[in-house]
This record gives sequence, structure tokens and C-alpha cells, in this order.
Amino acid sequence: MKLTQKIKYDADRTVGFGESVARLPGCEGLPSCIQCGTCSGTCPMSIYMDLSPRQVIGLVRADFKKEALSCNTIWLCSSCYACTVQCPREIGITEIMYALKQRAIREHTFPAGFPIAILAREFTRMVTRKGRITETLLVMKLFLRANWRAALASWWLGLGLIRTGRFVLRQEQIQGHRELATMLAQTKETGEGGAP
Repeated sequence: MKLTQKIKYDADRTVGFGESVARLPGCEGLPSCIQCGTCSGTCPMSIYMDLSPRQVIGLVRADFKKEALSCNTIWLCSSCYACTVQCPREIGITEIMYALKQRAIREHTFPAGFPIAILAREFTRMVTRKGRITETLLVMKLFLRANWRAALASWWLGLGLIRTGRFVLRQEQIQGHRELATMLAQTKETGEGGAP
């Protein structure tokens, strides 16, 4: 479903937002976008998006942070890299979408109960704390934070996992998980890390 376009005012801009995104690794090509629309025409998910990838890139370049971070487009990007491969200016559009997702997670601008953002945050927390994930706990946390009713409706699936011994609640950890957490914290501080 496409949203109706609203007039944008200079006062709605967050000056420097586009530049801050363009400084991130993989996003350096942002200023060279010519708004040709190849990314939107190539994207297999564009028919489901509220804004086309071209529009999102345009919003970011024009410093419309709120609109870029609150749209559903960044969450529907399937990371197929078709847009990046086809871009005549060789812009890392997929990397820009990743950067916007990470920023939206950090700034809590995603829709409440949105499962993709919750999954990304919980995945990152588990890896940071223990060095690896435990799928059962990850899915349980996702269901409980996104849609607890869906968890109740899937009780039979959990029962089947328990019967087959695949329902593990004890979280595994790697040796040196504290050192990994320190490294992740350092990359996050320098802006090089992908952790939200």
C-alpha cells in the first residue's frame, strides 16, 4: 500500500543526517545518486513498500531523517543486492538500507512490536553477552515482545520440539565471550560495527 505524498518543509529536516549516513562504511556513494530509479525498478520487494528505494535515498540525501527511518521500506529490503548491482553509479543501496535499519533500532523509531527490529536487537544482545545465540530463546523472546498471542497459538510446535530434544533453554556461550563483547563495544563506539 502506497502512502500519499505529503509536502516536505525545510523545518522538517534534520540537517546533517544525510552526511552522517554517507560517512558510514559502504554508504559513501550516497551523494552521487542521480535519482534514476533503477533501484526501484530492480527491487523485487518494491511493490510491497510504502516508499520506493529511490524515494528513501532522496529523503536521506535531503536530510528527512524522520520519514526515512519510520518508513516500512527499510524493513522490507531483502538484502538481495539487485539494486546495488544494477545501480549505474555503483551506490551501496543495500548498505544504506542496513545503516537506516540500525539507526532506527538505536533511536527506537520502528513501529511498536515490529518483529524484524525486535529480532535484530535480541540477536545482537545474545551474541554480545554469550558469543552465540540459542534459537529457542531467541524465538521465545521475539514472540513475547512482538506477538505473545502467536506464541500461545504455536504451543503444539513447542511440544514437538520438546519431544525431539530440540527445545533448548540453556543458553550456550563461547570461550572468551567477554573479550568478544569488548570488541563489539569498541566497534560500536567507532561507528564501524553493525550491531544496533
